[in-house]
Amino acid sequence: MTLRWGQRERVSEYVANWMSANIPVEYLIIAGGGAGGGGGGGAGGYRCSVVGENSGGGASAENLAAISLGTHTVTVGGGGSGFASKGTDSTFAGVTATGGGAGASLTTPSNINGGSGGGQSYAGTSTAVGPGTGTTGEGYNGGNGVINTYVTGGGGGASAVGTNGSGTTGGNGGAGVSSSITGSSVTRAGGGGGGSSGTSGTGGSGGGGNGAGANAGNGTANTGGGGGGIYTSGPGNGGKGVVIVRYQTRFVPAGRTITGGTITTSGDWTIHTFNDTGSLVVA
Repeated sequence: MTLRWGQRERVSEYVANWMSANIPVEYLIIAGGGAGGGGGGGAGGYRCSVVGENSGGGASAENLAAISLGTHTVTVGGGGSGFASKGTDSTFAGVTATGGGAGASLTTPSNINGGSGGGQSYAGTSTAVGPGTGTTGEGYNGGNGVINTYVTGGGGGASAVGTNGSGTTGGNGGAGVSSSITGSSVTRAGGGGGGSSGTSGTGGSGGGGNGAGANAGNGTANTGGGGGGIYTSGPGNGGKGVVIVRYQTRFVPAGRTITGGTITTSGDWTIHTFNDTGSLVVA
């Protein structure tokens, strides 16, 4: 058996699954992004097993999953909704991506850690909260604010730390990671920009919402982007996550069907995209 990407270390995985009648699959699992607080919301955790790509936090691609006959639950995490709310987890095949940390505020410090961490809150005359910490293999930390000002940090992204606020400018959200699991390159899981009483930060590439003085931008749906942070009111909500599963069509035995999600093809691959919670059914 020759794999077209030439990754010899994966041959044994495919052979073992084929011999056991399981179907080897690659996945991209992204959790919901955190909502903004004062700081930008952190992106949802990013876990990927596509050969030659990366998971979040600078990690290499994970091992393949294997699906057998039956129903496999796919959970797509929602973005944090409302001030300083954390995103929720996405899961598939026993793999969990962690919801993004909320943008920090002075009143809700417990929600700031996640797949990627939320940005540090403004301090005013109090001690600033944060930044939030990302999860190993999923995303990066949020950025720092400027102490004793109303300038906050950007939320962490899947491929970069949220930037620090500086002077009167809020920090930008950390960048996301690109994947070609669907056949074309798409960047997802960017952090939200930090709010500021001056110039707010911009959202990270991959769906992060822009910060604002008021009414910040939301994270983009089905990217796991973090919501933008604010100075006065109206933080951005986090973007819903996504789960994408693909397999080489030739590995599906004759007479077997696989359903669930939105089904597309690209070259040798069949791809199932889940923008909402559902089931992958092998019959």
